[in-house]
Order: sequence, then structure tokens, then C-alpha cells
Amino acid sequence: MSTLPSTRHIAFIGNYTPRRCGIATFTAGLCEAVAAAFPSASCIAGAMNDRSEGYDYPPEVRFEIAQDETESYSRAAAFLHINNVEVVSVQHEFGIFGGPAGSHLLGFLEQVKRPVVTTLHSVLRSPDPDQRRVMESLDAHSTRLVVMAERGRGMLVDVYGIDPSRIDVIPHGVIDMPFVDSNFYKDIFDAEGKTVMLTFGLLSPNKGIESAIRALPEILGRHPDVIYLVVGATHPHILARDGEAYREELTALAESLGVANRVVFHNRFVNEEELKEFIGGADIYLTPYRDEQQITSGTLAYAFGAGKAVVSTSYWHAAELLANGSGKLVGFADPQGIADAVDDLLSHPTRMTAMRKRAWRQGRSMTWKEVARRYMECFDRARSDFASPAGTSEPPQENRPRYPVPGPDLGHLERMSDHTGIFQHAIYSVPNYHEAYCTDDNARAFIFTIFHQLEHGGDARLDRLACSYLAFLWYAFDANTRRFRNFMNHERQWLESKGSEDSHARALWAAGTALGRSPNPGFRALCALLFQRGLGPVSHFSSPRAWAFTLVAIHEYLRSFEGDRDVARMQRLLSARLVDLYRANSSPDWQWFERIATYDNAKLSHALIVSGDKAAEQIGLTSLEWLIDQQTGEDGHFSPIGCHGFWPQGGEKARFDQQPIEAHAVVSACMAAFDLTGDRTWAAHARRCFEWFLGRNDLGLPLYDPSTGGCRDALLRDHINQNQGAESTLAYHLSRLEILRSTHSALAWRESSQPLRPASDRPPTHSASHS
Repeated sequence: MSTLPSTRHIAFIGNYTPRRCGIATFTAGLCEAVAAAFPSASCIAGAMNDRSEGYDYPPEVRFEIAQDETESYSRAAAFLHINNVEVVSVQHEFGIFGGPAGSHLLGFLEQVKRPVVTTLHSVLRSPDPDQRRVMESLDAHSTRLVVMAERGRGMLVDVYGIDPSRIDVIPHGVIDMPFVDSNFYKDIFDAEGKTVMLTFGLLSPNKGIESAIRALPEILGRHPDVIYLVVGATHPHILARDGEAYREELTALAESLGVANRVVFHNRFVNEEELKEFIGGADIYLTPYRDEQQITSGTLAYAFGAGKAVVSTSYWHAAELLANGSGKLVGFADPQGIADAVDDLLSHPTRMTAMRKRAWRQGRSMTWKEVARRYMECFDRARSDFASPAGTSEPPQENRPRYPVPGPDLGHLERMSDHTGIFQHAIYSVPNYHEAYCTDDNARAFIFTIFHQLEHGGDARLDRLACSYLAFLWYAFDANTRRFRNFMNHERQWLESKGSEDSHARALWAAGTALGRSPNPGFRALCALLFQRGLGPVSHFSSPRAWAFTLVAIHEYLRSFEGDRDVARMQRLLSARLVDLYRANSSPDWQWFERIATYDNAKLSHALIVSGDKAAEQIGLTSLEWLIDQQTGEDGHFSPIGCHGFWPQGGEKARFDQQPIEAHAVVSACMAAFDLTGDRTWAAHARRCFEWFLGRNDLGLPLYDPSTGGCRDALLRDHINQNQGAESTLAYHLSRLEILRSTHSALAWRESSQPLRPASDRPPTHSASHS
């Protein structure tokens, strides 16, 4: 199992209480149990309606689906998407969805681009053509399937050819009840001093209650204190079609056999508290069902989990649950068998108590809390399965999809910016004022304006944006402390006296880039002040990434001021620190600077590649090559280390959430390596990392949104974080400019189309000491 956090947003689809049916009770029970066991999870429900007026649902039912309206299923799928649902839990029974064999559900599943876990409440051994077609489609559109008995798993494999590795067996949830003396509850329904037999659930002819009534005369002949309670309203569909005909038949049968005073009908739908009382007061639970092909019985599970002695016909669920002496099985329509089984239990109370204890102990693994835990494991597994690439090898070159570089679109950057600067975050594509501004993003944005103008020429819109971003950096710098502040609220109030070391170094990166590349004399003059005043404090910094950003800043600065001895001295100091860090932590199988690979990783390699020192350059190239190999998926695509757990040495590498800044860091470092070596393999690496933004990634989904010009914030296990913040959008646009920033780089982009090869398959061109 993955070590990632549990699934946070879950939708449960099925009938829901107060609708009166077993599926409704189960869906509500599961939704409530998961919500209780995992308080951080958001659990919502979608309820199937079989009548136009619907039902008076509880608050967790967030939307309703009209059973026979196909458009209603489409609207439900769209609702799940806008609410960022991560897993959809479908409760399947053929009769609760519209269309032949419930086929309307399939349209819903085709539109839900999320992992689906389908719980099958029926598994048919001999499906008709429509039912088989629906089952095959359920298999195709479900990430995982759940059944409540091992027999169900076997039938799915044998009858439908479903991969057993995709099937989980999770029992029906039960109320967690103590093992108590039934006499404690009997006074509630006037049964003091009596032996109580119980059947409960919605009444319908397939329940076989007439067999139990026919057994009563012989049972009473041996045990005259027995009373038989039949608890539950008539099934709504039966009531609508036949009225109370079945109940009246049972009443007439009891009268004809002379046992009417020993059969008590409670003709109502009981709530959970009442049900606990009825189950608690029962001595023997009867399920005399008539149909063998019943793979699930919620009423049987409830009684069994409460530690009741059970007598049941041998339908599939009962045969499996009551094996090994945990209950008594009888034939179908066999009143004599029922009478003998009841007599055996009541005549041997010690044996009956032992049976009850076995059932109760086994039932501890079936409580709703335990079932919720197992479903959450299933949901997490489904997300992991859904995120796994379908293939394991690179497709042939002629069949590989192409990812053309989109043209420039500054629309989202303009919407994210005002006269103060660029906003940090977005809600979808709308700026989020609550989290306002930061130096980190304004530094990136200012760098982008410089590169964009070099690639695409002057632009009055861009000049205005660049002025705002640089003005923010100037205001962020505190001349007294010689440090940059980072976070500012929407009222233009600083939220800290000084920012992080990383944000300080990114501001220097922006100033150095302007000094090295910008033709604007005003920008250069102001950035010279920032660079000169802000460089000194870096010598006291402890953050390796701050050292790295500063080294990149120095590299840019030295394009114009190569003879600056003080800056060159800082370059040597910081390079030596990174080299020492690498030598202290690296080994042949861990060619990295730290004992954990975290964020913006390639920037460490990039810094040494541009350090101007031959030994440091070799370490930069070697570590970058290793990092790329470790972040290459099985089919050759870029698969960066995720931010949920990162990658500790010797531990599990987090696969998600993948961040756009990781792709940009590698693109930028690879282009620096290409500039240094002229090796077009580095341009190929940059190309593939850039294609991560366009859909060549673990999910095959694009992060760049051509409709807005923005980039979505993260690649999650099974979907995209739809917010388009500044960091992500700038990571995309900076990456795009990096790979197109010169004629020879663009040529390398076009020509370097061979698949990625791991370092072990290439002759070594650079080496670095691990001592």
C-alpha cells in the first residue's frame, strides 16, 4: 500500500435513506462510517431517485439522480468534477438504475474521469445478454470491484473473466453491539420470559417466511415459550404492485396453523436504534430465503455480527458466513429442517452459546468502523491503480504522440497581476486575494518578462508588468536588515520582518538576470542596487537552495560584469559549499547533495553547472543525469518526485503530488548543461520534461490550459489540481522560453527526438568523486 495520505474527497452513489431498501441503508451506513473513521475526509452522496418528488435526504446527499433520465447522470458526473471528488464509490444493483439492466449507469461512468470503486450487491451466475453487457462495462469503467463474499470473487473471475487482483472482498458492515443476554431487551416488545425468533427486513415473497411459520407448530410442540417476530414494512415496490397481499397470506397461514398468537408482525420500517433492540432481544435469527443466488444479505450480517444464533437456508452468503459451525444451514422451503435446527439449538443451550460467541468474535471484523477502514484502503489503492500508466514501454517513434510547443499567451499572467505585483494563488483561473503577493513569485515573474522580451521583442503590456514586478522587489527589500521580505497581504501590509533564505535568493536571481540580460537601463540600475546590497547576507545562509539560486544569479550577473572580484569570491564560496555537501552525502547509488530529495531539486545541479569551476561542473552534470534517471517513467516520460513525502534516501519515492516547479527546474538545468557541453542529449531531456506540462506524464493529462494561458498547480494521483497559481503558470512559461531561447537550442529541440536512455545505457562523459 502507498504511504500517501488517505483519500480526502469521496462520493458515494446509490440509493440513500430515508428511501426504504437495503441498498439505501448500506450506502448511508458506509458513507457515515467512512466520515466517522476519517474525519479529515469529505464524504458526499449522490442518491438515486425512483420517484419525481424524491426523498427528504440528510445533508450529506449533495445531489440527486433521476433513475430514468440519462441527462441526470451526466449532470451528476459534472457535479463530481467541479467538487474535486477523488474517488467515486458506486453501489450496484441491477434494479436501481435506469435502462435495460440498469445500463444508464454506464453513461455516468464513462463521463467520470475519476477512479471508480464499484460494490456489487448482486453477482449473477447466469446473466442474460443485457446483464452481461452491463457487467462487462462495469469491469471496464471500474478501477476496483468490491464483493462481500469470497464466492462473489470466484464468480467474477469464472463467469466474467475479471482480473482477481482488481477485486476486494469486504464484508457487509454491521452495528458494533456488545455480547449481551437477550433478556435485557425483551421487555421493550413485550416478550419477557419467551424465547424469541426474529426475521427482519423489507417484506417480500422471496424472504420465505411462510416456511418459518409452517415450522412453528412443531417448534412450539417442543418449546412452547417460542414467539416469532417478523419486523419490517412491505417492500415499497411490492406494496405499489400488490399491496399487502403477501403479508395477508402469511397472517392467514398462521391462523390456519393455529399459531397466529405466536407470530407478531411489526409492520414498519425501523430505525437503527429500534433495530438494535430487536436484534438484542432475539435468541435465534431466521433467514428462510427462497433464492440460492443471493450473494449478500445485510440483515444476516447484522444479526450474525451481533452474536445471534442463526438458522438459515443455504443461499450463497449464508453458506459462506455460517461455515465452520457459526450457524445452522437448512434446505430451501424446508419447514421440517427449520424446526429440527431450532430444536437442536434450544435443546443444547451450551452449544448455542458457543455458536453465538463464535459469530460475535467473527463479527468484530465486520463492524462499520473496520469496514470503513478497509474501504479507505481500497479507495487509496484505486487512486494508485488509476494513476499507474497503462503501458510499460515506450511506443514506437512513429506511433508516439507529438507535443508541439504552444504559442505565447500572457492572458492569465495579466489577469493574475495588478499594479502591486502578481498574486500568489488562484482559485481555478481567478486570482485569490486572500493569499495576495509574495517575493518568490514576483521574482519569477520579473525573470519571465526579461526572457520573453528577448525571445519575442518589446511589448508595452510586458513593460508595465515588469515595472510592477520589479517595484515589488524594490519595496520588499529592507535596507536596514539587507533582507527581502516575502509575504504581503492584499492591503499591502508585510506579514513578516524578513522572508526565507530561498525567497531572498530568488530575488537576487531576478536582479542578476536583469543585470545580465535586460536592455532596459532603468531596470539594470535598480537591480544593481538590489544585487549589491542583497548579496552579502547570503554568505551566512544555510539553505542549499538559497546557495543555488544565488549561484545562478551570479552567473547571470557575470555575463555583464565578469571582472567583479567580490562577486566571483562569493561564487567560489557557494560552489565549494555545494561541492562539499555533495561529497558528504553522495554514493554510487545516491548521487545527490542531501539525504533526502525534496523540491526544486535540479536547481542544485544547475548551480554547479554554471559555477565556472570544472570539478563543480562535473558534479553538476553527474548529479543532474542521476536525477533525470530517477525521475523518468517506465515509458520514457518525466515523472518528478512528489511533494507528499519527497524521497528520503533508502525510503519510498513519493510519486505525487507532482509540482510544475520540478519540471521547470530540470528544463532549466538541462538547457544550462546543453549550453556548457553542446550535447544535444541535454536538449532532449529538456524537451521531454517540458512535454510533462502538455500531457506526457503519469496520467496523460495536460497541465497547461490553452484556454487561459495558465498552468494547473499539480499532478495528483488521479487528476489535476485545477487551480492555476502564479508559481505553476510561471514554471510553464519560463520552461517554454528556456527551450526556445536561441536558434541553436530550437534546432536541438527539433532534432533530438530519440527516447530517453538511462545513464547506465550511455557511455559516461562526465564523472565526479563520491569521496
